[in-house]
Amino acid sequence: MKLGGSPADVDRTWHHEQAGQRRQQVRKYPTFYAALREMTVWLVAEQVTHVAMEATGVYWRPVFHALAEADGLEILLCNAHHVKNVPGRKTDASDAVWLAELCEVGLPRGSFIPPADIAAIRELTRYRKKLIEERTRETQRLHKVLEDGGIKLDSVASDATGVSGRAMIEALIAGERDPAVLADLAREVLRKKIPDLTLALAGRFADHHALLCRLHLTHIDHLNDMIGKLDARIEEAITPFAARRDRLKTIPGVGDRAAQTIISEIDVDMTRFPTPAHLASWAGLCPGNHESAGKRRKGTTRHGNPHLATVLVEAAWATSRTRT
Repeated sequence: MKLGGSPADVDRTWHHEQAGQRRQQVRKYPTFYAALREMTVWLVAEQVTHVAMEATGVYWRPVFHALAEADGLEILLCNAHHVKNVPGRKTDASDAVWLAELCEVGLPRGSFIPPADIAAIRELTRYRKKLIEERTRETQRLHKVLEDGGIKLDSVASDATGVSGRAMIEALIAGERDPAVLADLAREVLRKKIPDLTLALAGRFADHHALLCRLHLTHIDHLNDMIGKLDARIEEAITPFAARRDRLKTIPGVGDRAAQTIISEIDVDMTRFPTPAHLASWAGLCPGNHESAGKRRKGTTRHGNPHLATVLVEAAWATSRTRT
């Protein structure tokens, strides 16, 4: 079966129609939902029990979900790297035939597909990560504008966008240029650094710097609002798994967001991973194995799950800085 093309793009090829012989038919379907439903109905009518498909970007999702609506279909979502065809002979149709032949003899291994409730949390946590990364980039752009204006606020204050830093930047945008007045806006512990702040806030901050800073701050506030809404929605969605989340948080270095991400990436059912080593390999956190002619060569780690690997590495770094 080949996906893609126009609704009228149907190609039928039959082989070995005699009784007791394997029968092969190639059809082409567009990836519109109605066509995918038609494909699913045809597969069920042909008494197909197993379907193998490649996982490519996000394009597999509508096909997978359409197939999952039918009862009795076992769907194997395969890593494209594991089911490569013979080089130089690749077409969509030949790939479909090759996958069917592999599935016929039971060679493909299906990828882990989380249940619907976990998949929803996964989408939310991944988007939150993107927004946090974008907020970091926008904050860096703000610092770049301040540097261009001769303002070295981040050299003195550990958080230039904190309460004190935000008050100083707002005053700069409003037109205040006196470094002593700006430094006096410091609060609490930062007031001990007023002399250094006075030096850091003397620069050539101009009107165009003020405009850029205002735009950056507005964008940062908007991102903070979106992240807050996602936090609330994720907390609501993960309520059924609150006990498991709380157990994860007992691990040094694992906080709320890390626990939410771990659950969203690996689910709470560990039976799909035979051993802890299998989970570490799936996450891409174990060394590669490359042995040839009796010699062990350098083995790089596999790509694994980058979302899970990132949060686990962050938790490990946090743990290394705790006295446990």
